[in-house]
Amino acid sequence: MKYLNSIIEAVGNTPLVKINNLAKDIKGTVLAKVEYLNPGNSVKDRMAIKMVEDAEKAGLLKPGGTIIEGTSGNTGMGLALAAIAKGYKCIFTMSDKQSKEKMDILRAVGADVVVCPTNVAPEDPRSYYSVARRLKAEIPNSFYPNQYDNLSNAAAHYETTGPEIWNDTDGKITHYAAGVGTGGTMCGAAKYLKEQNPDIISVGIDTYGSVFKKYKETGIFDENEIYPYMTEGIGEDILPKNVDFSVIDHFVKVTDKDAAIMTRRLAKEEGLFIGWSCGSAMAGALEYARENLKEGDVMVVILPDHGTRYLGKVYNNQWMEDHGFLENREFATARDVIAKRSAAYELVSVGKTETVAAAIRKMQQVGISQIPVLDADQVVGSINDIEILAQLLDNPVVASEPVEKYMSKAFKFVALDNTVDVLSGHLKENKALLVRDEAGKIHTITQADILAALTA
Repeated sequence: MKYLNSIIEAVGNTPLVKINNLAKDIKGTVLAKVEYLNPGNSVKDRMAIKMVEDAEKAGLLKPGGTIIEGTSGNTGMGLALAAIAKGYKCIFTMSDKQSKEKMDILRAVGADVVVCPTNVAPEDPRSYYSVARRLKAEIPNSFYPNQYDNLSNAAAHYETTGPEIWNDTDGKITHYAAGVGTGGTMCGAAKYLKEQNPDIISVGIDTYGSVFKKYKETGIFDENEIYPYMTEGIGEDILPKNVDFSVIDHFVKVTDKDAAIMTRRLAKEEGLFIGWSCGSAMAGALEYARENLKEGDVMVVILPDHGTRYLGKVYNNQWMEDHGFLENREFATARDVIAKRSAAYELVSVGKTETVAAAIRKMQQVGISQIPVLDADQVVGSINDIEILAQLLDNPVVASEPVEKYMSKAFKFVALDNTVDVLSGHLKENKALLVRDEAGKIHTITQADILAALTA
């Protein structure tokens, strides 16, 4: 007879599914690893079982014990399944932004759920991190896995998710993309894949209100980056130990709205009934892929969980309308913005070896405050008048030096079909945006262009 001894033996070996309609304008192949086909309906089943089994081996979890964890829902489900199979009790702390469905599901599998406020600092005694630690201290024979800093989290994906992706693509994977929350899924699998082929590019998906992207790019933990956001299970206001920035090559940020809309599109256009952070992962991955994938490339995107967790949110039309995610108003797109320009339009740019003075003259001639920096036909940076002014005040010699010594990061590329409300969101952290038209010509889009489109 062929059977499993318990439900936790069904975890892993989830399939790769080709993305067709949403990726039809992308060179290369985009594959989704459908993690909702794990028995707990999420990728977190993998690390939950690994954390429990490693704790048992270390003597940290004893018979009849209680598992206490702070969770956005999915890790709790995986831990609950392990607890049922192994005879433990569970108490989970959750922030009040998590969906009611997640809380109800955890209670259905026997867990106690403690709901904590979202808009408090991690160290606040009311935060779901702090409450979990307090309960661990108060309850005898209890175990606090701490998925954020427990390296069994990343190890689970190094041992299972990474090898599955490598084997199922016959080693042809060139790009790996996943949302970054605790960091285990992204970094564990990325570490394994890069050991097989160091040329594989890993793309972490972050959300606005999270610290990851800026920290990766600058090394600065900027508390000004932290503000409330709605997407569940992605981004953080802390730096978990499972986030190994050395194996993440790039970060892409995705808005709550873009994530919610992509979530619904994956269900409607690809038949993948997935959760909200899956929409984040796919929106960010496709944004990166449109500009960077070549023929023959293979990108694998992790879709972490199932849509049943979000029936009252992203799959509820009234909820979407109440939050401005389903608007009757139709916005112009980047395509519309650049279509109104003269056929003679040419990108105003400066070469990286040109002088700062030359860059300033170009900006003054056309009345703009920032321009991209090119190396041949590649955008490698940007320069803007405010930052250069500060440099010149400190040292007048800067005017005669090459732009590449003082340039800032390159402007972000966006898709032609991004609507101006989405573009406006990107402009919160970019002084200008870049887009390629069908002929391959690069255009800039600024706040002035968005205002013109909204008042046309």
